[in-house]
Amino acid sequence: MATEAIPGELIEKVVKIRRCAAVVKGGRRFSFAALVVMGDGHGKVGWGYGKANEVPPSVEKAVKDATRSMVSISMDGTTIPHAVDGHYGAARVTLVPAGPGTGVIAGAAVRAVCEAAGISDILTKSFGTNNPLNLVKATIGALQELRSRSDVQRLRGVSLS
Repeated sequence: MATEAIPGELIEKVVKIRRCAAVVKGGRRFSFAALVVMGDGHGKVGWGYGKANEVPPSVEKAVKDATRSMVSISMDGTTIPHAVDGHYGAARVTLVPAGPGTGVIAGAAVRAVCEAAGISDILTKSFGTNNPLNLVKATIGALQELRSRSDVQRLRGVSLS
């Protein structure tokens, strides 16, 4: 199921809601942290983290943070131009381009990033930790390393026809 983005509208995916308990005199006081991934479905993606005493305000804060942190990535149709590795902390992510109709083969955190960015055909594998925050950061880091053929030619100062 591919997520189709309406032009000008952002795709918002809540990856993880964490509950934290602070023990106080009257019992436990809970607070919530939300990890959200946002994208336009056409090569722009960002992540945000928000904390509040209730779930909806924490998601709102995360959405606001995600819209500020959006970055552009290089795409080749519905997939990525080449294989790339990303890491953040103990999280390691490998992204490999796939043929049309393959779909997004990924875990929850990596899938959210790929779908928000508009990538609909990709193979992924994550190694190390399964911490969603670190996986999201590793995935976005890997996507930022992508270069299209024309970008590489321009950077090297050569032209291959």
